[in-house]
Amino acid sequence: MCGATTGGLSVQGIDVTKEAVIQGRVLRGGEPVSSAYVRLLDSTGEFTAEVPTSATGHFRFFAGDGSWTLRTLAPGASVDRSVEAARGKVVELDIELA
Repeated sequence: MCGATTGGLSVQGIDVTKEAVIQGRVLRGGEPVSSAYVRLLDSTGEFTAEVPTSATGHFRFFAGDGSWTLRTLAPGASVDRSVEAARGKVVELDIELA
């Protein structure tokens, strides 16, 4: 059993009607990756933000409405995932590294 929180990070205390939230976990073989970085790129591929994953592999961004790319970088791996963010919506995803 891995130490990652089932169901993702809590959004308690966040007014999700006013925020577009993109969050999730980075995993390798189903286990959390704490040594990764997740970048948020806008629809043109421009760098917007970057966060390290937590000890449980979690990350979170507050973004504007629209199309975004999450670029996950970890030792020996790089993965891009496209997401659509919208105010009032929490995008929750797992990113599995090879």
